[in-house]
Amino acid sequence: MQLSSSVMSFVSMLWLTGLNPAACKDNTVSCKLWAEPQLPGLSMNGDFVIGGIFSIHYYTRSEQITYTSLPPQPQCSGSMDFREMRFARAMEFTIQEINNRTDLLPGITLGYQIHDSCTAVPMAIKVAFQFANGIETDFNDSESCLQSAAAAVPALVGESSSTPSISMARMLGLFRIPQVSPFATCACLSDKRQYPAFFRTVPSDHHQAAALARMVKHFGWTWIGAVRSDSDYGNNGMASFLKAAQEEGICVEYSEAYYRTQPRSKLERVANVIRRATARVVVAFVASGDMKFLLEELARKPPPPLQWIGSETWITDTDFLKFNMCAGAVGFGIPRSVIPGLREFLLDLTPAQALESPLLTEFWERSFSCSLRGKSGFSKSARECNGSEDIRALQNQYTDTSQLRITNMVYKATYAIAHAIHGIICNDTQCDKTKKFSPWQIFNALKKVNFTTKNGYRVTFDSNGDPVAVYDLLNWQVKSDGSLDFVTVGHYDSSKSRGQEFSMSRPINWVGGQTEVPVSVCSESCPPGTRKAMQKGKPICCYDCIPCAEGEISNKTDSLDCLHCPPEFWPNTKRDSCLPKPVEFLSWDDTLSIILTVFSVAGAFMAVCVAAVFYKHRTSPIVRANNSELSFLLLFSLTLCFLCSLTFIGRPSEWSCMLRHTAFGITFVLCISCVLGKTIVVLMAFRATLPGSNVMKWFGPPQQRLSVLAFTLIQVLICVLWLKISPPLPFKNVKHYKERIILECGLGSAIGFWAVLGYIGFLAFLCFVLAFLARKLPDNFNEAKFITFSMLIFCAVWITFIPAYVSSPGKFTVAVEIFAILASSFGLIICIFAPKCFIIVFRPEQNTKKHLMVKVPSKAI
Repeated sequence: MQLSSSVMSFVSMLWLTGLNPAACKDNTVSCKLWAEPQLPGLSMNGDFVIGGIFSIHYYTRSEQITYTSLPPQPQCSGSMDFREMRFARAMEFTIQEINNRTDLLPGITLGYQIHDSCTAVPMAIKVAFQFANGIETDFNDSESCLQSAAAAVPALVGESSSTPSISMARMLGLFRIPQVSPFATCACLSDKRQYPAFFRTVPSDHHQAAALARMVKHFGWTWIGAVRSDSDYGNNGMASFLKAAQEEGICVEYSEAYYRTQPRSKLERVANVIRRATARVVVAFVASGDMKFLLEELARKPPPPLQWIGSETWITDTDFLKFNMCAGAVGFGIPRSVIPGLREFLLDLTPAQALESPLLTEFWERSFSCSLRGKSGFSKSARECNGSEDIRALQNQYTDTSQLRITNMVYKATYAIAHAIHGIICNDTQCDKTKKFSPWQIFNALKKVNFTTKNGYRVTFDSNGDPVAVYDLLNWQVKSDGSLDFVTVGHYDSSKSRGQEFSMSRPINWVGGQTEVPVSVCSESCPPGTRKAMQKGKPICCYDCIPCAEGEISNKTDSLDCLHCPPEFWPNTKRDSCLPKPVEFLSWDDTLSIILTVFSVAGAFMAVCVAAVFYKHRTSPIVRANNSELSFLLLFSLTLCFLCSLTFIGRPSEWSCMLRHTAFGITFVLCISCVLGKTIVVLMAFRATLPGSNVMKWFGPPQQRLSVLAFTLIQVLICVLWLKISPPLPFKNVKHYKERIILECGLGSAIGFWAVLGYIGFLAFLCFVLAFLARKLPDNFNEAKFITFSMLIFCAVWITFIPAYVSSPGKFTVAVEIFAILASSFGLIICIFAPKCFIIVFRPEQNTKKHLMVKVPSKAI
């Protein structure tokens, strides 16, 4: 009966991974695994054999499965990675060094089995099964196993790549067979629930991702591109980096993934994305094999100069120094080290020794482009090796021991296993090679190792099987001959306190040989005085810089919001700081104040001069006819009116605010009261000429004085109540103008202020009405006409004053009030006293009683 395709696929997988399909009988699976082992590339017998697995090749040869015969064993193909070959031989060197020591495993010989995983999961799993099942080569055809075979190795060193390591660790963890990797950095491998037996001497990508994000933030790059290997290493590493970058406020323009086995169209698409992008910094979390293809594709059509940020896998790979487009690249790498004796061991290789191992044979043939096996070599057309090949003249990654970084991780991993074995079978200086132990005992011993290697490096593992993360910050700098070289420019130590992990030791040469840090931002930083406004549909790093609104500032770069200045402050022209608002008032040195002061003093001087003229001619008919007592009192009040305007000038204070309004109110009432008294006198005087009239006895001088006093006392009472209840006080007006403060006298009580003005207006209106009634009295000298004119001017001024006062801004409010005081005062003095003074001074012949008593027909005004 023909098996279904799904069953055949399962059988094929069993074959590929080493499980014996013939041992599956009665629906049970034999505990023995198929015994055709993967031949080790490098091996040596010993009392205890340590396994090793490295990614020496990049591919496996695949053949179509027919499901009619057993599938062929997977074999490695493609080019050889000489650096991985060095790692494998470094393990061989380390074991030989340990065997020669007398203080570590004395009397014990360690062996090794080193395999090539071909960077492929099926091959890695096959080798893992072989390590777990013993080294027996016979085929077990029994129906069941009487006992389980012993594991081939108590522990193993490897794998170099994260993806094969993950597959191996899942399987080996079931048997607690320790796996110590020198180069698998995926942060996911720190999860002890999934990978309980996994250890590593290389730091986890969790630390590298955080370090890269902090470095990107440190240099001010907020707009970057991201490229990763489409594998566990790249995907997990980039995920950790993107998470850390997001926390640092870094935006990613694109995040592309590529794996070397994917179609070329995918590679071209990733390269085009990099070429078209605006980000000038590219973070590449890419394995060496994938990065090589990417850089070769970019070299076909070079993009604009890019600042490359590399992960440790490729940033320390000397094969990439040929790509000049990466000059200035920076990234974290494992610290450089020196392993005494390693170089001599690597170069101590002869053709005869190479023929003992298939891996060494292929290495020799590829290095010298000749064949040690005749026509069966890797290249049918290669010449035969003739013995003239000198390995010391080779210049490749195998012989380059100037950058022993990952090699030192292999050295430490091998020593860690040796120390774990020593802790189990040795007691002081005695070791029992016959003592049996299980891999889980090595697993427990590895958790406790704490030692220093011969070249001075500390080896210990935390609870996750990880070491302390220590990195060198590397910079690809151009040497004098134009070639590139690694230069250590800084260090990162995760054991130090936060903020102290990163330190610089020398300047960095950036892309294009610049000494200044290149700029890679979606939007330039918003300077102080502006705020960031996010662009719709774009990352937070893309924004517009909006100037702060009126009254707001931002005093730092990239402010999200502008701050309001305090009420008494206003932004400077750059809007990056708040300055005290200028305080505005009608000061003495103001031009307008000087003009008003001149008019005020001139008005007072005019009143004094008129008083002097009247006093000199006090016995003249015209002075006597005008009620000299009220005239002098009126001139006195007018002088006070002119002078009270001066109290409105200068910086407002408590006393000046109370004085100016009360002085103005009282003096003007005194003035209007006198005018009102004169008006009543004129009206009464002409009424008294009527037959039988005796009205003058009711409004003689005593009554005139009493009326003036009474009218004035009412205003005094209003002012006292105003000052008592809510007096006018200095007040900083910050609402009228946004950019300056108006220092003015607040009214305190608006009712009080308008009561004062209203009372003045009432008296003025009463005076105007009485004067208007007396304007047509027949007489050559009718004072009522002049009083009518003066009251008309007075009322017009103060009616106009009200809207002007309300609408005038700032100090001009005070100027309007002063102008109203002066205008009304000048109106009174000119209309009432100018005609009399003119007659007294220039027409003395008219200053006679006869002339004054001549009756003339009255005319309308």
